[in-house]
Amino acid sequence: MIMKTLAALSLGVSLAIMSATASAGCTGTGNFKSCYDAQSGNSYSVQKIGNQTYTRGYNSSTGSSWNQTSQRIGNTTYHNGMSADGDSWSGTSTQIGDTTYHNGMDSNGNPYSGTTNCGIAGCN
Repeated sequence: MIMKTLAALSLGVSLAIMSATASAGCTGTGNFKSCYDAQSGNSYSVQKIGNQTYTRGYNSSTGSSWNQTSQRIGNTTYHNGMSADGDSWSGTSTQIGDTTYHNGMDSNGNPYSGTTNCGIAGCN
């Protein structure tokens, strides 16, 4: 559950644009990308304006949509969004060195927390 939530949170962060490109076909510039993953049926757009990132998604297989807004202030990114089943969630991701600390409330109303460690060799 935590990993699923953390994966959803990281989508709106600019690093997700790079990782999404590997599994989805993306077009656009650095500040706006539109992506489609034929395997899952997901299409989404990521738009960056200043320190805010807006992600909007749609699944053509299920007809569901979701969104996320992220705002970075200092070393903390504040996330909030609406899941495909219409439930809202929110959280923060605070980077200290190579470690990012994630905390928030998932779309089922459950608190979550976790860490991601990223260095030269990648993330774990």
